[in-house]
Amino acid sequence: MTPVTTPASCAARAALPPEGRAPTSFPRGASSVPRTDTTVIGGLGATAPPAAGSGPATRTAPAGHDDASGDPLDRLGDWGPVGTAAGLFQLVPVRVERDLPLLSRWMNDPAVAAFWELSGPRAVTADHLRDQLAGDGRSVPCVGVLDGTPMSYWEIYRADLDPLARHYPARLHDTGIHLLIGPPGDRGRGLGGTLVRAVADLVLDRRPAAARVIAEPDLRNTPSITAFLSAGFRFAAEVDLPAKRAALMVRDRSLRHLL
Repeated sequence: MTPVTTPASCAARAALPPEGRAPTSFPRGASSVPRTDTTVIGGLGATAPPAAGSGPATRTAPAGHDDASGDPLDRLGDWGPVGTAAGLFQLVPVRVERDLPLLSRWMNDPAVAAFWELSGPRAVTADHLRDQLAGDGRSVPCVGVLDGTPMSYWEIYRADLDPLARHYPARLHDTGIHLLIGPPGDRGRGLGGTLVRAVADLVLDRRPAAARVIAEPDLRNTPSITAFLSAGFRFAAEVDLPAKRAALMVRDRSLRHLL
């Protein structure tokens, strides 16, 4: 997965409620799951999503937007919630002023920083987020909200339009996933695999042109690779990326009901 780097201002902290309560703008489920603070599954290190104005990466098919609006990710903000074994889950596109304090705190957790490399002042995380938000929509940073509680960070991106496409045989509309799980209490209990499967299913359901979902966790990140395997991804290859040696993980539409 790819690292995130963008800190926020102290003023943004006031926009988030105390831990354990969700902002009213986040979806709420029927039940609640106790959670603590925040940790990691994926990790950066491959290639950061291109900022606005950067050219498309090399790919095996011409670039193309998906719908009449020209949105490369088919209106991700409208995908809505999905039920999982862990509760009601939704990807909520990031708003820097609301989410930066929380995301920066997660990025400074040593377990997260080891792979995402976005620790430090909030400006580091803020710059990373704003690079994506100022782009053309080919990478969308999101907060993962489970039963009303923000508990993970995700980047859903067009892998075929990303610099990653220079390092593997990309196909048109390949869609990539980066993620981290924030609260330490949510790690190491299988939650990552459950949510990765749910998000991969969302991509395949909401993006009919996408035949595959892609991930590239660091080869050293065994928990991340295990989560993707448990979510129906297959190990496709080892790839050398600018900042890491990665495991290329693929979930194929044609195999989604078999794995």
